Amino acid sequence: MKQTQTKLPVSLALLTCAVCALVFGLISLWVSDQQVRYFDLRIITAVHQLESPAMTRIMEFFTTIGSEVPVFIILLIAMFVLYRVLGHRRELLFLAITVLGSVLLNMVLKMLFRRERPEINRIIEANGYSFPSGHSMTAFTMYVALTFLIWKHVPSRLGRILLVAVSALLIVTIGTSRIYLGVHYPSDVLGGYFMSGSWMAACIWFYQRYEERMPPLRSKSTA
Repeated sequence: MKQTQTKLPVSLALLTCAVCALVFGLISLWVSDQQVRYFDLRIITAVHQLESPAMTRIMEFFTTIGSEVPVFIILLIAMFVLYRVLGHRRELLFLAITVLGSVLLNMVLKMLFRRERPEINRIIEANGYSFPSGHSMTAFTMYVALTFLIWKHVPSRLGRILLVAVSALLIVTIGTSRIYLGVHYPSDVLGGYFMSGSWMAACIWFYQRYEERMPPLRSKSTA
């Protein structure tokens, strides 16, 4: 089966990394100066207009699949498929580094900013600091990384569109669930997305540079 190339231009990867880092920096300054409060409250009010028992169950489901244990299970399954089914090894390492690195980066940033969680419209309880959202960072990193790795194995244009659409839906819904459930401000979620965007662009750039310098590995399908 012919595989679609996933290589991104070096300039695009570096530009994406820089732009996302810049936007995250602006959001973090906005948060630190408390100038983001009006924006946050407007979005929180709009999201909570959707509140209903059924919507709460849906949001609780999506916030659950973005939690530590489900993410770890999804990561293990993806790594198993990459190694045992597709015969990839470098991709397995890439996925593990990007996701675990995102988790560690989030922990460092939370300790740096020490933003308290919102107290309004709290539906579930959550511990730790608020900015940036760990669920948003992890979801963005994991599903973008999986899309990047799976893309070349999807033969049709429609299949690739569906792959991107499903990944985007999961990322947005998991982030939105944190706002709906009252455990994050919208700026926490946006900060998480842009920080992960910068992190992922940097990881993809390093991965492609590494791939260019290493001899190709034989996959299990061609062995």
